[in-house]
Amino acid sequence: MVPIEKPLEWKRVRRAEDRPWPPQGKGLRLWFRGREEHLSDIRVAINYEIYDGIPVIAKTLDILYGGTKTIAIDGLTVEQLACVEPESSVEPRDPNSWRSPQLEVLSDYMFRGMDAVTANKIAHWENDPSYTTQVSYALQTPCLLSCRLPIGPGVELVPGESFRAFKVFLILQDSTDRERQGLTMKRIYRTLAPWTTENPLMMHVRNSDRESFRRAVDQCAEVGFEMIIYTFGSGFNMESKDEAYIARIREDVEYAHQKGIQVGGYSLFSSRRIDDENDVINPTTGKPGGAIFGNAPCLCSRWGEDYLQTIKTFMDKTELDLLEHDGPYPGDVCASEWHPGHRGAADSQWQQFQASKELYAWCRARGIYVNQPDYYFLVGGNKTGMGYRETNWSLPREQQMIHARQNIYDGTWTKLQTMGWMFVPLTEYHGGGAAATMEPLSEHLDDYERQLQNYLGAGVQACYRGPRLYDTQATKDLVTRYVNWFKEHRDILESDIIHGRRADGRDIDYLIHVNPALETPGMVVIYNPLPEPVTRSIQLPLYYTGLSGEVQIQQETSSPQTVSLDGQGRAVVEIQVPARGMTWLIVKGQAK
Repeated sequence: MVPIEKPLEWKRVRRAEDRPWPPQGKGLRLWFRGREEHLSDIRVAINYEIYDGIPVIAKTLDILYGGTKTIAIDGLTVEQLACVEPESSVEPRDPNSWRSPQLEVLSDYMFRGMDAVTANKIAHWENDPSYTTQVSYALQTPCLLSCRLPIGPGVELVPGESFRAFKVFLILQDSTDRERQGLTMKRIYRTLAPWTTENPLMMHVRNSDRESFRRAVDQCAEVGFEMIIYTFGSGFNMESKDEAYIARIREDVEYAHQKGIQVGGYSLFSSRRIDDENDVINPTTGKPGGAIFGNAPCLCSRWGEDYLQTIKTFMDKTELDLLEHDGPYPGDVCASEWHPGHRGAADSQWQQFQASKELYAWCRARGIYVNQPDYYFLVGGNKTGMGYRETNWSLPREQQMIHARQNIYDGTWTKLQTMGWMFVPLTEYHGGGAAATMEPLSEHLDDYERQLQNYLGAGVQACYRGPRLYDTQATKDLVTRYVNWFKEHRDILESDIIHGRRADGRDIDYLIHVNPALETPGMVVIYNPLPEPVTRSIQLPLYYTGLSGEVQIQQETSSPQTVSLDGQGRAVVEIQVPARGMTWLIVKGQAK
């Protein structure tokens, strides 16, 4: 038996759930040696971990080499598991149409995806031809789970060296219910990546000059925001080595810190061209171009290594609190044989990912929050997109409201609301003109209020992008009121979401926040998109509040009413929602 390993350091510098790190549980290490003569110098440790409170088995491999010659690891499979098929079919079928067993897979080798399915690069459900009694006449049932690298790793081991493989997390689901499965996944993130529960209220300031930045900092402090970010297109340059520029940013960061505001900065890595020497080399053409995003630098090139060191130095010297990393390593294979960080195409994907992974672990150890549009949660990332298309923010404001709630509803089935960012175009973004933007803010208070209701009512933080958060006292009062409301109910608003009704613009929609460990174990947030106030009778699934029998349900500040739950933990309540507005219900146990 061995203790649970701590894969990275987590410096806690902002509000987050009080979860133990590393997670509690037990580890087991088993050693093996090859029987054949040519494998006798190789020892393999199989490392297992199980964790308290979550149905997860983790597995990774350590390879120790004690031979006399250099060897290469050309391929790597960490897990191969034969599973019971969830359905049978005699005739041939499209491989993508089969149901998968109730076994989900995560790993610490995930990229190029804002959701776990897209970002999964190692889990493959395959046919098992040795399973000759299956119903499929052609033996095509995909019931064999193989967890392997898509390419490589291609690393070389010299005598005395060791190699650590990627880590597989096998998740055992006990139900086919979508909500229950999603709650399982969210409990796993709270346990294995507890930094994802950090959720600061953040503004994206559009200009990085001192006057604009400090004015925005003052507004953030006055209304209760917690972080400000030098946004994309602001003129901020994290790749600068100019000591005078670094000193100026450091002074502005210190100014923000004195006001209680943390500061972040934007940096673009991928989706850009450097030069033929440092760009990803296409294995097919032997030339730059044809990368996942067209052109991209290789993270293991001389430029890439310098880039990583430069932004680390910049963050250290300026004491930045957040890295907004746009286009993190997306999985490009680079055929260069002159880049210092990899040998060729075979090891390029593995080595570039390790460099990216190390950057986020470095950030986590320093308390630096990480926004990244990829699934780097298990290696230190905090937040990715909730699930939106940027051009949707050029839609008229009315359509943005509905679309935002749809994205939140859809995005929180398997992600915590604290793991996904949204967006508020205080100024024009991707077009749309005046109909799509909030400025002038004081002329669109109703829509600004509805944006605040959308996000804070779901426990989701958006990127409020513009030069300011308010322009008049009335605007300031509005923002302050909703920020204070959010902070008053923050514990429950950042707890698990149960999905009520999805927004469609035709009737009310709502979410239920639940946490049986809180004094307020339930909160229902209800939206009305219609131009007139409505009264509705709705059924609330309150099973996951942990309450039973009779409960107290209070609409906003009205007197609480006693409501009986049925045998499945459901309550029927009548609610009133103002036109194009929001209301909320507080759910508590019956007073004793």
